[in-house]
Amino acid sequence: MTNQVKMAPAKPVKKKKIASLDRRKARAGFLFALPFVLGFLLIYIPILFESIKYSFYNYRVMDSVIIKEFVGWNNYSTALFAEADFVQTLLTGLQEMAFDIPAILIFSLFVAVILNQKMVGRAAFRAIFFLPVVVSTGLMESIMMTSHLEGGEGMDLGMEESAAEKMESAMALEGLLMSVFSGLGFGTGMVTYIVTAVQEISTIINRSGVQILIFLASLQSISPAIYESCQIDGATSWETFWKITFPMVSPMILVNGVYTIIDNFTTDSNSVMTVINSTYQSGNMHVSSAMGWMYLMVVLLVVGLIAAICSAFVFYQRRD
Repeated sequence: MTNQVKMAPAKPVKKKKIASLDRRKARAGFLFALPFVLGFLLIYIPILFESIKYSFYNYRVMDSVIIKEFVGWNNYSTALFAEADFVQTLLTGLQEMAFDIPAILIFSLFVAVILNQKMVGRAAFRAIFFLPVVVSTGLMESIMMTSHLEGGEGMDLGMEESAAEKMESAMALEGLLMSVFSGLGFGTGMVTYIVTAVQEISTIINRSGVQILIFLASLQSISPAIYESCQIDGATSWETFWKITFPMVSPMILVNGVYTIIDNFTTDSNSVMTVINSTYQSGNMHVSSAMGWMYLMVVLLVVGLIAAICSAFVFYQRRD
């Protein structure tokens, strides 16, 4: 009999798993956001928790001893009913926001569409429109303020002399715009909105730099083949904008809308923030903390409302 040698079954070779491109991108994104997440959990969360407690208590110092007294919603009622400036300023801020957001979004989208065209000096124009964002940083603001203070009274006198001329020019421009847009059949409310936007054009430009960049990135992500197909089909530029460009950039309209709301509510020139800071500096620190949390709730409510409204009209391109 022949001896049969039994061969051991071969072990399956384990293939080395190679992470896909999407997984590597996701992992890089998590690593990029990890310092912020850790800082938020370790630094900001304890501060926020203490701020919430601070709004429900009153702290007094007696004989070098801190006495903590629970007052419930008393600080919130004081902020709403005893501090009349807070509610009135908040309502005024909401009215200003309702004007600023559409004006900034329309202007930034208009400029982004223009800057996306092929023209000489396109990079320089992009830098010019983003320059106000750099100038508005804390370091640049302090430098400009220092130079303004060092300028002395001569600068102030020059500004006072030109104030009357600026007022006359503004009134002349307002009258011209009123007559032009009224002649075109626009309603009184629309004419007033356009005239106010033109008068505040410098502020709109200063606050549109980031939004313009976001819209530019969205416009450049649209495939040129889509526009070529529109040209072959005989679509006009107006039809191409409303049928192709506008739906494709609608997700970035939502992003820019949320960004503009947050930027409007948290800027140093915001009147509500000024009232909260002045209340804190006057010694009513508990009331100012209550104001801050109520202000945060209003901001979250407005952001959620705008996001819910815009999400119903946002077009998301399906990538198969």
